[in-house]
Amino acid sequence: MTLVFTLMLGVLLFLRGTRAQSVTQPDVHITVSEGAPLELRCRYSSSLPPYLFWYVQYPNQGLQLLLKYTSGNSRVSVIKGFEAELNRSDTSFHLRKSSGHWSDSAKYFCAVSDTVPATA
Repeated sequence: MTLVFTLMLGVLLFLRGTRAQSVTQPDVHITVSEGAPLELRCRYSSSLPPYLFWYVQYPNQGLQLLLKYTSGNSRVSVIKGFEAELNRSDTSFHLRKSSGHWSDSAKYFCAVSDTVPATA
């Protein structure tokens, strides 16, 4: 069985004076076979140390926070089989899963911010 992961550009942009943040997701759609590894790419730009997020939106549902990086270790723990690693030199925060499943088919959004609300 072939899985289709739909990637949509997710941008969380805050302007503070002359500072701005943005993300780029180069892949619009990816197709992965059941059980195959997958990688969803995200590059960011930020004038400050970034806070990075991955959100998922399953069919007929709202956005759900999947992973977040706020500080410390650059590798974000495995959640639902997904993990992400901040690469500061490459300015990337790619989402990975070692074995894709049909139930992972959804829209995935990468986001960046220079602040994190207390409830995030």
